[in-house]
Amino acid sequence: MTGRTDVFTHRIWVPVLALTCAVLWGWAFPLLKLGFAEFGITAEMTASKMVYAGLRFTFAGLLILLVAAVLRKDFRVKIAGQAGNDAPSAPSCPAPTWHLKPWLYILAFALMNTTLHYAFFYVGMSHSVAARASILNSMGTFILVILACLFFESDKFTLKKIIGVAIGITGIFALNFGNKADGGFSWMGDGMIFLNTMCSAIAGLMTRGLSKRVDVFVGTGYALSIGGFLLLLPGFLAGGALPRVTFTGIAILLALVSISTIGFSIYNKLISCNPVGKVAVFNSLIPVVGTLTSCLFLGEAFQWNYLLAATLAAIGIYLINKSK
Repeated sequence: MTGRTDVFTHRIWVPVLALTCAVLWGWAFPLLKLGFAEFGITAEMTASKMVYAGLRFTFAGLLILLVAAVLRKDFRVKIAGQAGNDAPSAPSCPAPTWHLKPWLYILAFALMNTTLHYAFFYVGMSHSVAARASILNSMGTFILVILACLFFESDKFTLKKIIGVAIGITGIFALNFGNKADGGFSWMGDGMIFLNTMCSAIAGLMTRGLSKRVDVFVGTGYALSIGGFLLLLPGFLAGGALPRVTFTGIAILLALVSISTIGFSIYNKLISCNPVGKVAVFNSLIPVVGTLTSCLFLGEAFQWNYLLAATLAAIGIYLINKSK
């Protein structure tokens, strides 16, 4: 095992890196709202949102692939189980014949991880308060923990894990109680965010399969660039565009590209070589960052149920990571 792999499996570095991803993605919520406003994209401009999202992920994917080329990563795609995770980089490993099947898997992963995931997300963000959406989005974390226990031997159901998931989900439902100043439940807002979380959970399961077919770093670049293009194309065909382009808007877009590039590269690597639940559960801290930054930088009102939901999500993280 290489030193680089040790970093992604080390008992200290795994939570540090997982927390880094959570903090980065938490910042994406207010940045998205600020970007919509700066580019002049309103709630009903669905095609323009797809263009905005497509630009973000296409550039992020291409940037990852550029870095992968500089680092001399192996770009070859193989059939799952054909060789070990690190074997393709060995000089003695012959180049496999081109196969359609693994590319179909990468396409399916790109659709779930990027295209459908963020199509639902961007529409939902336009019809929801950013702080509320950031907490609701963490539902996918607990769904992934449950699914991982069903599909992977490395993830087992335990009493602490079950209690942690139950407490975390209770925190999500706490969003729909109390003060209705945040607008309450809506299908175009909360409904779209929930569909986004389901795509995120399924993509989390598929990451293991991705790592068996291609280098995870390269596969992440493929998924983001392909998924981003599949957002851009229908967005442009439907008449989408960026109504207004400013220096500030470009800076926000570059910040979002950086968040996707760093966040997905680290997260997918962690998922590929650790128990899924142990890594994914740290995403429950995204609402804490998303709520605080949205209230501070967007001037959104801080509701008591935000604090309750974030606290319960954090307790859920603790219990799941203490699970044996």
